[in-house]
Amino acid sequence: MTQSALDQLKKWTTVVADSSDLDAIQKFRPLDATTNPSLITAAASIPDNKALIEAAFDQAKQEGYQNDELIERTIDILTVKFGVEILKLIEGRVSTEVDASLSYDTEATIAKARELSALYHQYGIDQSRVLIKIASTWQGIQAAKVLEAEGIACNLTLLFGLHQAQACADANVTLISPFVGRILDWYKKAENVDHYPIEQDPGVLSVKKIYNYYKQQGIKTQVMGASFRSTDQVLGLAGSDLLTIAPALLAQLESDTREIKPALTIEAAQAADPVERSAQTEQSFREELEHDLMAFQLLQGGIDGFIKAREQLTHLLRQSFGIDAEIQA
Repeated sequence: MTQSALDQLKKWTTVVADSSDLDAIQKFRPLDATTNPSLITAAASIPDNKALIEAAFDQAKQEGYQNDELIERTIDILTVKFGVEILKLIEGRVSTEVDASLSYDTEATIAKARELSALYHQYGIDQSRVLIKIASTWQGIQAAKVLEAEGIACNLTLLFGLHQAQACADANVTLISPFVGRILDWYKKAENVDHYPIEQDPGVLSVKKIYNYYKQQGIKTQVMGASFRSTDQVLGLAGSDLLTIAPALLAQLESDTREIKPALTIEAAQAADPVERSAQTEQSFREELEHDLMAFQLLQGGIDGFIKAREQLTHLLRQSFGIDAEIQA
């Protein structure tokens, strides 16, 4: 019997569902799942999730929160409650994101991560099943370094270049999520190109370079490709430690019967041209980021997008519970 591309992919790579859609997660049964503010906002708009929203709001009220803090606490509780529901459907871990507005504040990121971790503990979830997602700013990476030392595993997201990946490795983070599709989108627009062959896809090549660097250096931090635009991009990174894939692409992979082979292997990475890197400092990180227009724009754009998604969720909750105070910027 011919195996689907999805089943073949699972032989070499941990497949992760990039979704807060509980029905989709139940259907595809990935090992892990990732969420972000946009996905949580979309899930909160589904009528079937009304009970979860009301329970989160009631808990925040019972804890004594009021006004703006009531809504902020409700969002944190709701985000964790979605994570708890997801964990009922999978065997592995769920990634839950820190408020993106804290991306340039190390201490505030640490505090929020601890709050989210404490909420999971309150609901009986072991920390080993949770990854705290943090944007790959210098401040976010330094927050992750502290959290990892405390036993709170982190997933560094919005990652667009080797300089970010190196800083994450130096911080001993558990996992990074380099984005593929957003890099491709940026180059298509910047270079006015409609299509790149997969072997020239700038997003795929970026993740491959990071993967090779990690394996050459014996770095334990795992690579999880994210933000895919096509199944060809996904399969172009078959063999990566993990890949987080949206339900629509999981469905396409499930119906795809072509024979596939791993595109990334430790052996090939170690045999590839060595990736040389100097020791990194905050200054060198900032300089590389500022000189990489793609990474600079996409990092800030991603943070802005997640902040906007959280604001949309704030507005949705205010409407749902009749709270008329102004949304805080």
